[in-house]
Amino acid sequence: MTTFATPTIADPLPPSTPSVGRPVSRVDGRLKVTGGAKYAAEFNVPGLLHGYVVSSGIAKGRITKIDASAALAVPGVVHVFTHENRPDLAWFDRKWKDDDAPKGSPFRPLYDAEIVHSLQPVALVIAETFELARYGARLVTVENAAEPHETDLKAGRHNAFTPGKDKGGFEPPPKPRGDADAALAAAAVRVDAEYFQPTEHHNPMELFASTVAVNDDGTLTVYDKTQGVQNTQTYVCNVFGLPTAGVRVISPFVGGAFGSGLRPQHQLFLAVLAATTLKRSVRVELSRPQMFSFGHRPETAQRVALGAGRDGTLTALVHEAVQESSRFENYVEIVVNWSSQQYRCDNVRLDYQLARLDVHTPLDMRAPGAATGVPAIESAIDELAAALKIDPVELRLRNYTDVDPNQGKPFSSKELRACFAQGAERFGWAKRNPEPRSMRDGKHLVGWGMAAGVWDAMQGQAAARAVLGVDGRLTVASATADIGTGTYTVMTQIAADALGLPVGAVTFKLGDSSLPMSPVEGGSWTVSSVGSAVKAACDLVRDRLAKLAAADSPLAGVEPIRMVFEGGRICVSDDRARSVAVTEVMRRAGTLVIEETARSIPNYVKRLKHTLGTHSAVFAEVRVDPDLGTVGVSRVVSAVAAGRIINPKTARSQVMGGIVWGIGMALHEETFTDHKIGRYMNHDLAEYHVPTNADVADVDVIFVEEHDDVVNPLGAKGVGEIGLVGVPAAIANAVYHATGRRVRAFPITPDKLL
Repeated sequence: MTTFATPTIADPLPPSTPSVGRPVSRVDGRLKVTGGAKYAAEFNVPGLLHGYVVSSGIAKGRITKIDASAALAVPGVVHVFTHENRPDLAWFDRKWKDDDAPKGSPFRPLYDAEIVHSLQPVALVIAETFELARYGARLVTVENAAEPHETDLKAGRHNAFTPGKDKGGFEPPPKPRGDADAALAAAAVRVDAEYFQPTEHHNPMELFASTVAVNDDGTLTVYDKTQGVQNTQTYVCNVFGLPTAGVRVISPFVGGAFGSGLRPQHQLFLAVLAATTLKRSVRVELSRPQMFSFGHRPETAQRVALGAGRDGTLTALVHEAVQESSRFENYVEIVVNWSSQQYRCDNVRLDYQLARLDVHTPLDMRAPGAATGVPAIESAIDELAAALKIDPVELRLRNYTDVDPNQGKPFSSKELRACFAQGAERFGWAKRNPEPRSMRDGKHLVGWGMAAGVWDAMQGQAAARAVLGVDGRLTVASATADIGTGTYTVMTQIAADALGLPVGAVTFKLGDSSLPMSPVEGGSWTVSSVGSAVKAACDLVRDRLAKLAAADSPLAGVEPIRMVFEGGRICVSDDRARSVAVTEVMRRAGTLVIEETARSIPNYVKRLKHTLGTHSAVFAEVRVDPDLGTVGVSRVVSAVAAGRIINPKTARSQVMGGIVWGIGMALHEETFTDHKIGRYMNHDLAEYHVPTNADVADVDVIFVEEHDDVVNPLGAKGVGEIGLVGVPAAIANAVYHATGRRVRAFPITPDKLL
């Protein structure tokens, strides 16, 4: 079996220095920059076959004829899989569902002749080389009977319906409070506007790929691009009727995913299908255009209506959203709920609907729901501030709440006021001239805008194993993923501090389905979930060491509660000079290894009494060329309250990545659809625009001090999503301040400003 390198680090800190809270460099950094880190398409096994997908050219209809004879005539082409020759597989929908699946019937590749979306896989060519497979795919001819399709949300929203709790983690909008429509009609000042968010596609650097190795004993080792190896394992076993012991999934490194790896994608199914049928190892890798063939951030239309008194007090809040989903699954997001959680208002009405379109089911994409809903409410609040001639920060403070109005619960912690204050001071907000088009730099119009951000602080169940050797080295493991967020590093830090070891003495293993249970990595909950399990497992090791030390060591007779672990030694808390090395304690006891496994379960009793979230205040500066309509973001300051920050360096990197993504949402990203043929037109990186280095200037991140003893034992919250949610609105509001023109449809492109 192919092995993979495990990140280790030379200890950058003095042995007795706690590492949690310090900017420790990534333990996987050296492997990544030297090519030692292996990704799903880089695991080579003997006799490997290659697969290439043939995609549908229509959006809806049926395949009437498929001819693979020309491809099969090419020397080196081994087989062509279609719906006509696939083996019998699982029948019930429940067998095809994964941990992130919404309500409905999951998509089944090559299942029958029906076409339900453009770019749907309709055949898989298997050959001895990738080049032959790709060439063979061009020779497969497919004839279709096309049917009328609908891919335009604006045209299809009349058929929208109200979903139930159709996806894990989705909370339907709360019931209305007061009479929002009457209060809106009676309000002294009103804002009533519609905001549009286009379809966006995940474009991680690493393409989706699966390498399925058939072992000598008939078991499978699957190297998959995924955010959850155990989710992948369960899916494969259920669909193909395989025992859990017969499938091992490995994914030590992920070259970006941003939610696209939460669900198993069709290249995994196709690779396993080919490997189990042909009894050969197979790799299937998607091309960049084929990366547009599955989930995406859904197109959304939103109405936000606000009513307020002359003093800025909100008297009415209405937020309605219509979002796309597929015909076969009800994909839902929390879009509108944030509005009434953010602001105090007695009259609130929220509504959320789905419109079925002939597209693939949308998929979680960084900060799903909040990345679309928060920009709408934060833009509307800015419009209200302009109408009232009240500073945007001041208006938010006048409607601030320390209690979640949706549930009547206090927040476990909420340092948003401090975010406003520290962010505004760092940005220089007090120098802002409130009048639009009043600030210039040469010929450029300069705009300053701001917005608030909010995201959940979630925790799921997870397990971890800690193994301490007599040599003083600690190995900790959990089946979680590292999608570039720094999971290897922060888990190493948590484990090191739990036992008072230098980080160089700790190795953390992940990305292997044979390791202790972990949820999929997403939603900014990995540190909270897996980190708590790592701490719990290390605490058990610590307890055993303390008992051994109390029984036979220079600390004999000392109560464990008085023992402190630091620098690889066990000390007496009130007499640090009295100590013993951890290794000596184990040698005295004749113990070569101490191994403990722990499962971390959220404290639901405490959590259910509170609303848990992360918060931010984002300040942005833009420069607009009035002749060309081009917009550049010259400065961003983001002040974030996310509990205890385990590693400021990796956390800052996460927030910076979110800011860059927010620039993309505001100014660049949009998947264009030719609705006549129901097909995405810019499915490549030449025409699907994302920010480049030239689009990103000065970015400043502030972590506001925040203590939270409810969220989890670590007091830590995730930062992957909160770095994004407030950014698009801050930029849009800055564009308005610069130009006096309010653009309510992302992205803000020159044609919308001229």
